[in-house]
Amino acid sequence: MNLNTQTTGYVYSKDILRYRFSNDHPFNQMRLKLTTELLQDSGFLTAGHIIKPRIATDEELALIHTYDYIQAIRHASHGILNDTEAVKYGLGGDDTVPFRRMHLHSARIVGGALELADKIMQGEITNGCHLGGGLHHSLPGKANGFCIYNDVAVTARYLTQNYGARVLVIDTDAHHGDGTQWSFYADNQVLSYSIHETGKYLYPGTGHYTERGDETGFGYAVNIPLEPYTEDASFLDVFKRSITPVVESFQPDVILSVHGVDIHYLDPLTHLCCTLEALYQIPYIIKDLADTYTDGKVMMMGGGGYNIWEVVPRAWSHVFLALIDEPIQHGPLSKEWIRKWQHYAPHPLPTVWEDGKHGFPYLPRAEAITETNLRHANQVISWFK
Repeated sequence: MNLNTQTTGYVYSKDILRYRFSNDHPFNQMRLKLTTELLQDSGFLTAGHIIKPRIATDEELALIHTYDYIQAIRHASHGILNDTEAVKYGLGGDDTVPFRRMHLHSARIVGGALELADKIMQGEITNGCHLGGGLHHSLPGKANGFCIYNDVAVTARYLTQNYGARVLVIDTDAHHGDGTQWSFYADNQVLSYSIHETGKYLYPGTGHYTERGDETGFGYAVNIPLEPYTEDASFLDVFKRSITPVVESFQPDVILSVHGVDIHYLDPLTHLCCTLEALYQIPYIIKDLADTYTDGKVMMMGGGGYNIWEVVPRAWSHVFLALIDEPIQHGPLSKEWIRKWQHYAPHPLPTVWEDGKHGFPYLPRAEAITETNLRHANQVISWFK
């Protein structure tokens, strides 16, 4: 099938899987391969949807990142960055560590996002997803939180400069989208909206609702911090209440969304208690907003998600399914997918699309958590009335 007959793009190549810190690092792009093959084996994703990523140029990376940082990443890729410089550029700890050809593989993730952006803005396709991207923690001059180059921020700047677009970033990852926010903190062409677990107990410790932007960007940073152990109903209620007035006020030309699925209660790195029911609904809500306000122009990116066998493939599949207007799935998963991957999984793979909620914790403070979340959301909503 020719891509021109499709309205949705899917950025993918085996080379994207080479963005890999180590075999035991929690950021594991195997989750992207698992998702892609689940969509293919289920008959939804075809060759005609696939967009091969290119390598972003230094000039494109420099839309956000400093030239000295780009050179430092290139040096680290070849093992010639000293320890002092490594610490300076965010590569000195255990979270974001140098790996072979790091610059090339990181620039490819950015290039995939830019390739998708061009095809959407030039009318070749209506929308698309780049689940290997969503590296929203990287700062202009520093690696951060598993992220080398910030494809979300570079793409947003690329859209404003090349197409004069007003860009809305919607980030539903459990972690605050700090790198994206700080890149546009004094900018009124890009509005960053992040709904996330409060930074009181979770990296990166930012994203308080009082972080609203600066100078001409005041009011263009929107943060909805949620209490630990927030469940589906509270998350979805707060999200829907707050995102609509933001979109109506900003009137974007295109939406970039980050779909970290680490809000799930089985995620090993976070403390939220959502299920697949919420994760399935989120991309459909954003797709509806795009259809209403941006003539369908939306790019959906990946982000966090560290339970790569039980959670990520089913959740991320629904990002693509929302874009192609397929309904939320029920019933058995592809037997071929299960047969192919069960041998490699550390525990039995799920066999159905539904979330069994095994191991779901008892939450004695659910009402208090919901009240706190709503109080913070209402404070933010009041600024857009």
